[in-house]
Amino acid sequence: MVEAMAKKIILDCDPGHDDAIAMLLAHGNPEIELLAVTTVVGNQTLEKVTRNALSVARIANITGVPFAAGCHRPLIRDIEVAPDIHGDSGLDGPVLPEPVIALDSRHAVDLIIDTIMSHEPGTVTLVPTAGLTNIALAVRKEPRIAERVKEVVLMGGGYHVGNWSAVAEFNIKIDPEAAHIVFNERWPLTMVGLDLTHQALATPEVVERITKVGTKPAKFVLELLEFFSRMYKNAQGFDYAPVHDPCAVAYVIDPSVMTVRKVPVDIELTGTLTLGMTVADFRAPPPADCHTQVAVDLDHKRFWDLIVDALERIGDVEP
Repeated sequence: MVEAMAKKIILDCDPGHDDAIAMLLAHGNPEIELLAVTTVVGNQTLEKVTRNALSVARIANITGVPFAAGCHRPLIRDIEVAPDIHGDSGLDGPVLPEPVIALDSRHAVDLIIDTIMSHEPGTVTLVPTAGLTNIALAVRKEPRIAERVKEVVLMGGGYHVGNWSAVAEFNIKIDPEAAHIVFNERWPLTMVGLDLTHQALATPEVVERITKVGTKPAKFVLELLEFFSRMYKNAQGFDYAPVHDPCAVAYVIDPSVMTVRKVPVDIELTGTLTLGMTVADFRAPPPADCHTQVAVDLDHKRFWDLIVDALERIGDVEP
């Protein structure tokens, strides 16, 4: 039974190893009511990431939550995927079970709109952990959702660091026009970017804690982290994988797990070297109407406490 004060979220994702862990965290934490899961092209093609999402739902026994597939390509640009990080399937490493739940018949954009419009204003938080194509199209198709959404908490960007270019992060870079729409809407927006998520490292101590949980979902996470860490070491030189996407869910659960700073943020659309850069203007105190903020520092232990606790609550389910 969902607690009365649970925080209602829509998770828009492209699983993806860290998206899968974000799904488990959202499902396993009692502070979250997962209203819907929507998928979008990103780490791999829409078909692949959607199947991955449904497989993760089976692993964690996520039932009664609608899953819908969304945009198969960015608004304008060609598809870019990330096999060097996530493999050919988008979720390489573990053996994924066949999905047992069916997709919602609606397009993800319509499921997002319907869900927000059917709940009281100020009660639904959007948590995008992928490119922002679905979110941008939803707010263009139904502008009223901008006033009804409680907030947007997204994993993407970076105010000092990039990974898909010298200055741009993958989720923003693959559809910068969509990001421009989302960042310039009226809703409160928290950017949980690389400056924060590069602190969310799956260290040996973290792996040991997850190993002790001992359940099938926990073993699935260990398999994710083993593959993810190896790919990150090869592609970007990290000793331990940074687990990006659960950070956005963790912020919704407990904002005190990280510090944030209010600052204007906009998206670069025309720079030859800076396309997709999330440009944060720290030159002066933010204006009174500033609606964007960025995550700065992570409480590493408390963050992983949330994930381990969620895995313990999910328990041992049949895959």
